[in-house]
Amino acid sequence: MKKSLVTLLVVAGAILLIVVSLTGRYNRLITLEEGVTAAWSQVENVYQRRADLIPNLVNTVKGYADFEQKTLTQVIEARAKATSVTIDPTNMTEANMQQFQQAQDGLGSALSRLMVVIERYPDLKANQNFMDLQAQLEGTENRITVERRAFNETAQAYNTQIRRFPNNILAGIFGFDKKAYFQAESGAEQAPEVQF
Repeated sequence: MKKSLVTLLVVAGAILLIVVSLTGRYNRLITLEEGVTAAWSQVENVYQRRADLIPNLVNTVKGYADFEQKTLTQVIEARAKATSVTIDPTNMTEANMQQFQQAQDGLGSALSRLMVVIERYPDLKANQNFMDLQAQLEGTENRITVERRAFNETAQAYNTQIRRFPNNILAGIFGFDKKAYFQAESGAEQAPEVQF
């Protein structure tokens, strides 16, 4: 009787240790997944800030110069496209991330063309409203870079945990999927050619 009670207690203790260990691992995966979601929200936040600044920039430029309508239209269309592409943080696939990134890269490219055209208007460049908006936009671009890097670091920590043994078994059972990363746009490895 005493021997069977000791055996029962040892088995119960072992089961309890396994349950506590699995619970801790599961909770860690949940915490990391929520970290990825929070980091993604911050990325969307800074992209939204950029999208919110663009109408002010466009209106300042439009009101100040006889502006090239084609470039202005491209910026407005790129902004509309960039703000229409969203990603559900629970379904971050490579394809979704690439679609989002392409829309944001299109907006960045349109803004670059806008800045090149603005170089033709020295009075506009000296306008304080324009200079303030340009500084805010440059600051926002820096924030985007910082938040994208933070997102990639958070996604890397999460992806590492769900791929490690025995977490990979737990991740497979409970449906924890790998999160996609931001990647450099194609051609980014080439240094830009500067001509005067």
